[in-house]
Amino acid sequence: MGQGTGQGESPAADQAGTILVLGGVRSGKSRHAEALVTAGPPPWRYIATGRAWDDEMRRRIARHRADRIAGWQTVEEPLALPAALDDAGTLPVLVDCLTLWLTNLLLEDRDIPAATDALLRALRRRPALTVLVGNEVGLGIVPETPLGRRFRDEAGWLHQAIARQAGRVVLMVAGLPLTVKDRQ
Repeated sequence: MGQGTGQGESPAADQAGTILVLGGVRSGKSRHAEALVTAGPPPWRYIATGRAWDDEMRRRIARHRADRIAGWQTVEEPLALPAALDDAGTLPVLVDCLTLWLTNLLLEDRDIPAATDALLRALRRRPALTVLVGNEVGLGIVPETPLGRRFRDEAGWLHQAIARQAGRVVLMVAGLPLTVKDRQ
């Protein structure tokens, strides 16, 4: 998996402005990530990567929208995440979530290493705070299917690549943020 060339990108290469928030289901990831972004003045950009595949997912998306305070600009982008980050310009951004983005890429049979490399390059170009949310899926049982095992592996590699580049990494456990990396 490539790391990008770094050419033509922001001098803030240490990515202190990129925060990765990981955790399990209902660990408080999204709430914590929103608090990190809204600590600064609005407007803020919310890049939602989920797709409304069924009624349950439509209800989740609607609940997330309703729970957001005023000041958010929501962009729904299931695949072209690097372009959506570029389009955000100098706005603080929350990406929710990396694992849904990865799912969309896998279902579309996209080149995951190339997509990851493009995402890393886009993060290096970002001049403003970027908070990315991801589900930590590597702590459970080994998935039964080849696709499930590939998803778990790809999610782990994606999170590792972003964590290497991010200035801060937070692991959410039972609603509590545990900082595992802080280069600030």
